Amino acid sequence: MEIKKIKETCLYVKDLAESKRFYGEKLGFKTIGEVKDRHVFFRAGASVLLCFNPEASKKGGTLPPHFGGGQLHLAFEVSKEEYQPWKEKVAALGVEIEQEFDWGGGFLSFYFRDPDEHLLEVVMEGMWERGA
Repeated sequence: MEIKKIKETCLYVKDLAESKRFYGEKLGFKTIGEVKDRHVFFRAGASVLLCFNPEASKKGGTLPPHFGGGQLHLAFEVSKEEYQPWKEKVAALGVEIEQEFDWGGGFLSFYFRDPDEHLLEVVMEGMWERGA
């Protein structure tokens, strides 16, 4: 038995409308689900990014309660050819690129923040396939 991949990643956000603007309008992720004042879900390549209002999701209901806070981290993978255009896109949005890191072997990534100060990273495809 093996896990194939992480299908969903969840962030807890203060303002769902602002998150929808950031991830949907600015980064271009397609909205695939939304419940007013509770959550907005996005398609991120083959994965799904869930943005929840923590006050609503901790109440539970149909599904078990869950919530969290603080500055979380997640990374988006792009092809090596699309890395620089993504970096330019993020900068053109007026979003500060905090750092670019050279992981060796020709692999780069850069870091920036969303409206909730979650640390986001864009990483070149193939970086983790080269082993530990």
